Amino acid sequence: MLHALGRAVARHPGWIVLAWVLITFASFAAATGAVGDGLFARLNTGQLTVPGESDDGQKILTDNSSTGQSMSLLMHGLDPADPGLVEPVGQAHADLAAIPGVASVAEPITVPGGVDNPQAAQLVAKDGNGFLVSVTLEPDLAKAPENQALDDVQARLTALGTELTAQYPGSTAQVGGGSLLLDAVTGQVEKDLVKGELIALPISLLVMVLVFGGFVAAGMPILGAIASIGGALVTLLAFSYFIDLDASVVNVVTVMGLGLCIDYGLLIVSRYREELRKRFATLTTRSTRDARTDALVTTMGTAGRTVLFSAITVAISLSGLMLFQASIFRAIGAAGVSVVVVALLVALTLVPALLALAGARMLRPGALTKVPVLKRLANKLGDVAPEEGVFSRLARWTQRRPWLVMIGVLAILGLLAAPALRLEMRSSGEQLLPPSAPDRIFFDTLAEQYPSFGLPAVVVVGQTEPANMAELAADISELPGVELVSPPRPVGDAHAAISVFMTDPDPGSADARNVVTHVRELRLPYRTWVTGQTAHLMDFTHAIATQAPAAIAVVIVATFVLLFLLTGSILVPIKALLINVVSLGASLGVLVLVFQDGRFESLLNFSSVGGIEAIIPILVVALGFGLAMDYEMFLLSRIKEYRDQGMSNNEAVVMGLQRSGRIITSAALIVVLVFGGFALGDLLVIKETGIALAVAVAIDATLVRCLLVPATMTLLGEWNWWAPAPLRRLHDRLGLRH
Repeated sequence: MLHALGRAVARHPGWIVLAWVLITFASFAAATGAVGDGLFARLNTGQLTVPGESDDGQKILTDNSSTGQSMSLLMHGLDPADPGLVEPVGQAHADLAAIPGVASVAEPITVPGGVDNPQAAQLVAKDGNGFLVSVTLEPDLAKAPENQALDDVQARLTALGTELTAQYPGSTAQVGGGSLLLDAVTGQVEKDLVKGELIALPISLLVMVLVFGGFVAAGMPILGAIASIGGALVTLLAFSYFIDLDASVVNVVTVMGLGLCIDYGLLIVSRYREELRKRFATLTTRSTRDARTDALVTTMGTAGRTVLFSAITVAISLSGLMLFQASIFRAIGAAGVSVVVVALLVALTLVPALLALAGARMLRPGALTKVPVLKRLANKLGDVAPEEGVFSRLARWTQRRPWLVMIGVLAILGLLAAPALRLEMRSSGEQLLPPSAPDRIFFDTLAEQYPSFGLPAVVVVGQTEPANMAELAADISELPGVELVSPPRPVGDAHAAISVFMTDPDPGSADARNVVTHVRELRLPYRTWVTGQTAHLMDFTHAIATQAPAAIAVVIVATFVLLFLLTGSILVPIKALLINVVSLGASLGVLVLVFQDGRFESLLNFSSVGGIEAIIPILVVALGFGLAMDYEMFLLSRIKEYRDQGMSNNEAVVMGLQRSGRIITSAALIVVLVFGGFALGDLLVIKETGIALAVAVAIDATLVRCLLVPATMTLLGEWNWWAPAPLRRLHDRLGLRH
């Protein structure tokens, strides 16, 4: 099949390239909003929820909500009792109340008795040095009127803030609300994506120029990557019409597609140049056109086959996410598999078509060959490795002391993985933004100075009258760490609710979790649902722990079968899976050291929330496993190729590492740079993903592929290729060969 595809591409390369140019242009136009709603306008962000008690309680609150969205003005650095505030605040109050769609306006300045009125206390800063103006919209407004009302409210609150800061020098004003926070997060996603691409693509091009010794060959994986980005964005746009896409999904999935496309393009281009050199070295009467076609067909049957297997393994690891109940995992899994397909199509059609058009120019010396220093560097990093080199010497060195290497590498990985044993999960909202972001500052100040207007850590919904929950509210107020419990309030006709605010703003704190556990264990005369940030987080992490074994089992079995079909061995797949577990554990350990323990906060521009974002560990395992199997395929396919040619196990390992070592190292370096570039963004969840996956790839390409795999394959010897007789016969019928 792949050989036939290679011949088809060689016959019509121009049409294939033209089709991809049109597809890429249309994809970017649609995704950026040049035509219709863009992708970033359709993103959302919110609580991580799974079906269960906290989700059911939240639905009761939402379905019976008597208020719409809200927006507030925070004034700080002035005395709320100053008589000079009455006129401007009173005028603003009247203007805001007159805006269509506004249900209520609350501020402590114009109420009877002013700031001394007990009802106004919650609108005065705890330090007495500021006040809050809160505007709430009517519920169930249509989208267009709601957006217009929010715009009008924001404009009037901003005008009031400007007026008061001019009247009271030294005071500060800030407008904020849920809609503005969503805009800030989704806007930061777009900025981080652009920033990451602007960093990753030029650096990737530079590395590939050194690898290939020229711009023509280096540019092809980059062109493929650009097409892959466009395809990824339009794929996500299509998914946004069927499922809710969290803002963090876009960068995670797009970066994955970008890294894979560069990996695959690098492998395809490198193998084509190797095959082309072989044919041109023995070219006699056959035309160069036939030689180029043969080289492309062979490339598709070897490197193309490896790319196909790699894409399948990555898709398998991502499809495991769809076995979780959490909608965000299902969204990433579905979108991720689609993006892998895009990267695969680019690697098997666009990149080969570009190679067919370039032809013999792929072997011509590049401009770098005229610069002595760069020429020597390019020769050492070049894509076509000699028979003997650094990697073959490293493999033989390892084979002379396999036990020492294996134990040493496992000890290093174990030490790095140890911190993962104390991993704690968090679900952040405004904390996703950097500490200096205005919307982050707004919500931090709101939680600190106006606790009753912040997000409660826990909300208890009861199927009873509000008066019947007064005793429960008093009981909760006595628990450790509880700062404020709101009076029971009616929720619809059949329910009531109380909100619990904690002294520690961390929703994952031990005190907050204790409140959830305490209420859930009570035997009350009415039914209750415990919801809120802490309950959502606890239910989410419990669901992950419950559902992860099944998802992991499916991925392991599918990957095992795939590797068996490739190698005909049952020990090689088992070894690969075990090694990946240790490697990913090391990545999670580094993640805990950096983000949970708060190391390098100033360098990386983040503020630790005391844990890791709850989606990150599963994402790192899924994406990291896929990337690790990516490089496993690169290496094993070469080793198996030499093994099928009759080499002994040890010589096949030496030659396989020598031939693939440069490509694996170069591909890994590029992927590390890609993830590193996105880790320089400001959104915490993207930063955590970038660092974790960059570390995972760096560990895998160095300690694992270059040392641990050769050591373990040396120790196993000919047993690497053993399988029971029935399975061996099955592989003879169904196995995949070059």
